[in-house]
Parts: sequence; C-alpha cells; structure tokens
Amino acid sequence: MKGVLNEFKEFAVRGNVIDLAVGVIIGAAFGKIVTSLVNDIIMPPVGKLMGGIDFSQKIINLDPGVKTANGQDITTLAQANEAGATVIAYGQFINVMIDFLIVAFCIFMLVKGINYLKSKEHKKPEPKKTTKACKYCLSEIPAAATRCSHCTSELEAEGSGNPA
Repeated sequence: MKGVLNEFKEFAVRGNVIDLAVGVIIGAAFGKIVTSLVNDIIMPPVGKLMGGIDFSQKIINLDPGVKTANGQDITTLAQANEAGATVIAYGQFINVMIDFLIVAFCIFMLVKGINYLKSKEHKKPEPKKTTKACKYCLSEIPAAATRCSHCTSELEAEGSGNPA
C-alpha cells in the first residue's frame, strides 16, 4: 500500500499533471470570457441588424397545446421553461456554435504561434565545412589545404582563383 501511495504522490507532483491542471483552469476561465463576448457583445448587434431578434430566446415549440399561464402561445425559451413545454432551443445552439468557433479560432492561432516560435528555435545555422574534395583525386582533405595529401597536387587557395 505504501508503494502505491508513493507512486501516486510522484504522479501528482509531476510537472505534466500540474501543467494540465493549470491549462484546464485557464481554459474554463477563457470559455467564460468567450461566452460573455458572444452573448453580451456579438449577438445583440447581430440580432439588432436582423430586426431585433434575440437569438437566445429562439425556439421551436414541440408542444403546441401547452400555453403560458395567461393562455398565450409560447414564443420564447423563458415562457417554455415556465410552462414546462418541450422545445428545440435552436437560438441557444447558435450561440454555443459561435462560442465554439471563437474558441477554436483562438486555440488555432495560439498553436500556430507556438509552432512558429518552435520552428525558429530549432533552426541552427549550417556548420562551416572543414573539408573539401581534391579536384584531381576527389579525396577529402582539410578546407585550408593548398596541396592534396593523397595525390600531392597543388590546389587553389580558398577564396582566390590562383594556386597557392
């Protein structure tokens, strides 16, 4: 039993688990911000442009026989909840889809940015060549050599067009 507790302690304190927990907490907070953005900032002007529609209240009533306490037809989600009518709340679904699209786009941009930074991080400059091929015998010799150690041919000095 003591071994299991030690293993669990090691697992729980490992960096990945803590990073995951922080990510989930920040993700939940970000989700609330996006939901507020959609419900309080984006949808009111969109509804206004479409003739004063409040998308969060748009429904399809599946119980046409159920009426409000005043005997009126149910036309909003609030009325349906109060009367206990079964409805399809497609307006709520539209809001949730917009929430999802904004969150997905933000995550896409975040991952794209991280990948860009990682690609810059991993690119290392090409190391300077320390050898060259002899143009006569094709053997590998030091880049600064002026004579081939294999065939003893005189070679051009590096950077000049003249033999050394």
